[in-house]
Amino acid sequence: MKELKLGLPKGSLQDATVALFEKAGFKVVVSSRSYFPHIDDVEIKPVLLRAQEMSRYVEDGTLDCGITGADWILENGSKIDVITELQYSKATSNKVRWVLAVPEDGKIKSVKDLEGKKIATEVVGITRKYLAKHKVKAHVEFSWGATEAKVTSGLVDAIVELTETGSSLRANKLRIVETLCESSTQFIANKEAAKDSWKMKKMAQVVMLLKGALAANNMVGLKLNIEEKNLKAVLETLPALKNPTVAPLTKEGWVALETIIDESIVRTIIPALKEAGAQGIIEYSINKLIY
Repeated sequence: MKELKLGLPKGSLQDATVALFEKAGFKVVVSSRSYFPHIDDVEIKPVLLRAQEMSRYVEDGTLDCGITGADWILENGSKIDVITELQYSKATSNKVRWVLAVPEDGKIKSVKDLEGKKIATEVVGITRKYLAKHKVKAHVEFSWGATEAKVTSGLVDAIVELTETGSSLRANKLRIVETLCESSTQFIANKEAAKDSWKMKKMAQVVMLLKGALAANNMVGLKLNIEEKNLKAVLETLPALKNPTVAPLTKEGWVALETIIDESIVRTIIPALKEAGAQGIIEYSINKLIY
């Protein structure tokens, strides 16, 4: 039997990824003592790996595909195929940034001021390329964690750290000098695996379901009945992804309407629909939304 070797990110993205797969229709069971989760699809063989090293194992063919950040693909210099971006969060742009940060009251104002200085970061490769681009020579050391504390305590002169809003850096009295790169979550594939018709079809099916589950985040379905004479007023009230589905009822002069809307506006839309004459209003959750 053919199988797709899939890398799932261990660490900060792990729980969100497992939840996403379950919403997409895959039951994933992770054991705290194993790097090989169980999934209820015999054609998929999942492996848990840190996102930082995922692209290396996809590139060398140990894995057919995996989920990781664009930043780690860049850091590792991996030659892989990016199948799609997976927007895990609907509340943000899903973009995180690696930024150069220094003490807010320090003398470093630009990258040129880093000449001869010491920088701590987890993305050593990205930082060195950034310095080389600006023709700046500085010592870059790998940081195992607590990076903000290293600059505030004077162990290093600057850090390159991951941030989404910058709030943690500001809390540590650090100032962002420049953004080195942005990153988002990517579904990646080995180049040879992407040429295999069976594996590519399987990956496409998985990606379609994952993206459908993501698209359904914060969305709900609405069903209601309305007299035809009031249909225009309801349609003007009701936002929708596309034109809502309208079907005649057995009761003459009445129609059933069904649509999908953002959950955040339901509490204002339902009273407006009721006022417009809607009856039998039903709100229901959805797991996947396939465009």
